[in-house]
Amino acid sequence: QVHLVESGGASVQAGGSLRLSCAASTYTYSSLCMAWFRQAPGKEREGVAALYTVGGSTFYADSVQGRFTISQDIAKKTMYLQMNSLKPEDTAMYYCAAVRSSSCYRPFLEFKYNSWGRGTQVTVSS
Repeated sequence: QVHLVESGGASVQAGGSLRLSCAASTYTYSSLCMAWFRQAPGKEREGVAALYTVGGSTFYADSVQGRFTISQDIAKKTMYLQMNSLKPEDTAMYYCAAVRSSSCYRPFLEFKYNSWGRGTQVTVSS
């Protein structure tokens, strides 16, 4: 498993931007499928964006495509989620998840991930 720590959550106005970070503590950062999930009050957790650490392939949910960008700094073993044009419906607890794998096939299936962070809160007000 990988120890994950999220940061960067905050309260912002609609239309604003935030960058979330997910620092991974692991001897080997390669061959990880890493993802951002979010859970709003009263709703199920949903996948937002994912990235495969080898090659940097990225995946996005339709709801954030074009507004959010997932990236990584391999040297820092850190994944990021740049969130632009934020909407009130983006309000949620955001979680980082990781699993060591040969690919990021079906990246938004929760059960495939065996490492989770504790989350960072994002609140977007109108």
